[in-house]
Amino acid sequence: MKNRNIIILVSFLLAAGCGQKKAEQFNALPFPDITIPAMIQTQQDAANYYAEHFWDNITAADRAYPCDSLLVSGVSKEDVEQKFANWLSILDMVELRTSEKAIKSLCDKIFACERKDSSSNVFETFASLADKYIYDPNSPMRNEEHYLHFASRLASYEGFDELEKDRFRHQAEGCAVNRIGQKAADFTFTDKRGKVHSLHGVNAPYTLLFFSNPDCDACLNIINMLKDEPKVMAMVEDGFLAVLNIYIDEDIQSWIDYMPVYPENWYNGFDQDLVIRNEGLYSVRAIPSLYLLDNEKRVILKDAPENKMMHYLVNL
Repeated sequence: MKNRNIIILVSFLLAAGCGQKKAEQFNALPFPDITIPAMIQTQQDAANYYAEHFWDNITAADRAYPCDSLLVSGVSKEDVEQKFANWLSILDMVELRTSEKAIKSLCDKIFACERKDSSSNVFETFASLADKYIYDPNSPMRNEEHYLHFASRLASYEGFDELEKDRFRHQAEGCAVNRIGQKAADFTFTDKRGKVHSLHGVNAPYTLLFFSNPDCDACLNIINMLKDEPKVMAMVEDGFLAVLNIYIDEDIQSWIDYMPVYPENWYNGFDQDLVIRNEGLYSVRAIPSLYLLDNEKRVILKDAPENKMMHYLVNL
């Protein structure tokens, strides 16, 4: 009974060709939710099923409902967007191989909709939502591991010209740098005293890699967030967590002038050779950018939103 209640709760929380009838004469339909099979009894199995089948009904190739700027396969675009955000939350609940399978399955479904009726906006809507929610560096739900599978699949779509395919290939290549589970690329950095250190030379069970700039309001917010969290500061003091605050641009004097803002028990340094930015050692698409590494410097979280990073840190 307890497991079924959990599934019901998950269901509550998570809760394509264009026809001839004009969209302005059509009342939007409710989102066609899926039903969990009765044999599924656990929360994890429910999440797995939702991840893989969430879009089955709305992307069915035999749907024929009006499409315009406000409708997607007969459902209001606003509802579809909210459901997309819900679905991304589900992907965070499942293993990476399951989320990869789910993303590729969705891509295959929207490709089928586009092949059946190129006037449908199903394909364009989902491609746009993927970019907005999981690739835009300002999105609080960004996730390059998820977007890698979108971009790789979109780069293979025969309906795109080579220029468009190249754009998605380039995005996929950036997302594939320092992937979750891989050992993060090593680099050297120089501290305020001129001493050179290396990322892999830092000895700690966990390492928070923080790419920041001086006079960056978003960076300052993260600095204060970390300083104001007793659990995080205790881990730093105990040597359980090392914070590497790295500057990757050229204005070293501005960085030195900003030094009083950075905690003394952090590793505060700059990339003296500019290899991180110029050679693509890390895909830093925007500042700030946060990575969490384990004791072998394997990536646990990559360019993670600060709320997700803080949640992970306080629960270590």
